Amino acid sequence: MIDLTGKVAIVTGGSRGIGRAVALMLGRQGANVAFLDRAACLVDDHTQKDVEAMGRRSICIGGDVTDPASCAELVAATVTEFGRVDILVNNAGITRDDLAMRMSDEAWADVINVNLTGAFYMARAVLRPMLRQRSGRIVNMSSVSGQMGNAGQANYSASKAGLIGLTKALAREVASRGITVNAVAPGFVVTELTESLPDTVKDAIRAATPLGRFATVDEIAAAVTFLASDEAAYITGQVLGVDGGLAMM
Repeated sequence: MIDLTGKVAIVTGGSRGIGRAVALMLGRQGANVAFLDRAACLVDDHTQKDVEAMGRRSICIGGDVTDPASCAELVAATVTEFGRVDILVNNAGITRDDLAMRMSDEAWADVINVNLTGAFYMARAVLRPMLRQRSGRIVNMSSVSGQMGNAGQANYSASKAGLIGLTKALAREVASRGITVNAVAPGFVVTELTESLPDTVKDAIRAATPLGRFATVDEIAAAVTFLASDEAAYITGQVLGVDGGLAMM
């Protein structure tokens, strides 16, 4: 059984969906959890309270992953509060879908900045304490869209493909210090976003997925938790597809 007792995790975008599931699963396995979220920390954040209800400690910093100062502040606050940081889950992400010929400059830049540049800012900030500790786990949330491409998502697909490249480059840079860097590439997951899709679209996705269904958020969280654990100590620079066979290679 995975045991994260005493570990300290940072999860970006942890207030809902996959991020919330990851935060709760890390907490259930014993980790204390820090969050960076644009809005959740400014209101009643149920995710933080749910982690604390497990007997874990948790802090939430209101900020934006596209702001390097916010990323540095979260890492500094985490080290101040807990004395270390062992796990970073780069989960924060957005979509601004449109066909490429109609996509605005703003829609392109917003998605790249949050999904890819924000992950880089967080990784850069967290590597300083991890390098001193000579240990750490970074897990980047990519997507099947970054492996296969998806019409109407040139910005999103590019950002998620970029995360795979970032994962492999960082893995090579820091492996000698006992730090692993991996990515999880979900397929279609049951979330508020996918629930709003037309039934015809959902049926087509299920038909294209060998396992014939969407993933649950807990199935994605389980993969992240494994890669964040000591059981995955000899795995680095890899992309773990949790997609029901959709992007089978």
